[in-house]
Amino acid sequence: MPTDLNQSFRVDPAELPDEPVIFGGTLAMRELRGKIDSVLSSNLPLLIQGESGTGKEVVARFLHTRSSRREAPFVKLNCAAIPANLLDRELFGSEKGSFGGASEDHPGLIEIAGGGTLFLNEIGEMCLEQQDKLLCLLRDGTYTRLGSRETRTARVRVVCATNVHLQEAIQSGAFREDLFRCINVVSLRLSPLRDRKQDIPQLCEYFLQKLSRQFRRSTPQLSLETLELLKQWDWPGNLREFENWVARAVILGGDEALVVELKRQLKPSKRFAGRQDRLNPLKERMNPATSVITGALILQALRANRWNRRKAADELKMSYRALLFRLRSAGMPQKRRSHKGPPNAH
Repeated sequence: MPTDLNQSFRVDPAELPDEPVIFGGTLAMRELRGKIDSVLSSNLPLLIQGESGTGKEVVARFLHTRSSRREAPFVKLNCAAIPANLLDRELFGSEKGSFGGASEDHPGLIEIAGGGTLFLNEIGEMCLEQQDKLLCLLRDGTYTRLGSRETRTARVRVVCATNVHLQEAIQSGAFREDLFRCINVVSLRLSPLRDRKQDIPQLCEYFLQKLSRQFRRSTPQLSLETLELLKQWDWPGNLREFENWVARAVILGGDEALVVELKRQLKPSKRFAGRQDRLNPLKERMNPATSVITGALILQALRANRWNRRKAADELKMSYRALLFRLRSAGMPQKRRSHKGPPNAH
């Protein structure tokens, strides 16, 4: 593999949050951190489970940087963002002439990740046909490019992640039980933010510093009242939702708007609101309190990537489908056109 391609898939540890930010101080997350140490030297598949927005990709990248594969590529594939008929080509690669328009060989992500880590996000969204091929890869360690008869050896560690309850998917026939047993040799389960509220002050400081640099704004100071209100909310969207709220404070230059919105959100019965919100994943709903800032962040990412929606989704660490959903929900255009600002910003 060319050196420049290798470098483009390298993970810079400096770009990751510090360990205390990633894992915090709860017993469950400390135990998870210790479990990671015990699997660093093995090549066994890993399954990272947790609700949407809990930081599964960050943990996968952290694990990669601490392993012996740290100098090799870290390659990710969002199984929910690629149509089933294209997944084979992306994962396994293709030979010239294997289908109409295939004018040259195309290396798959398994090959690109050679010697490193292949991170399969949203594995629960993979269709049954691809699940069967992935099972063969994990069992035999071999694969074949589309249009080729040559058997190739995979030199990757496969790390899967999902926010789907795979046992329920198995019962419904949407996920293969034998594949689940194969990828679930070692399982890492991330806690939702509502179960680690003691970490909120530290998380808040991290996101304030990060987003202030990103938006080139001065870092606002949050009051004790704001921190207390942040601890009272159950955060059904977890860290992703939390980051959007902090971004609002950075862009607006203070926490006054956060205090007003948080108080409004906390007025209904907390027990009822928490139960209702947990039934609706963040990617399926648009929180009215964060719609403005979400639209601004998406628009900024689209402009920075010349309206390439897939690159914008990668930058925002969200699935391509989720990006399209939010564009529609916010009334934003899905293709480039002249804009003076994010929708509903005035």
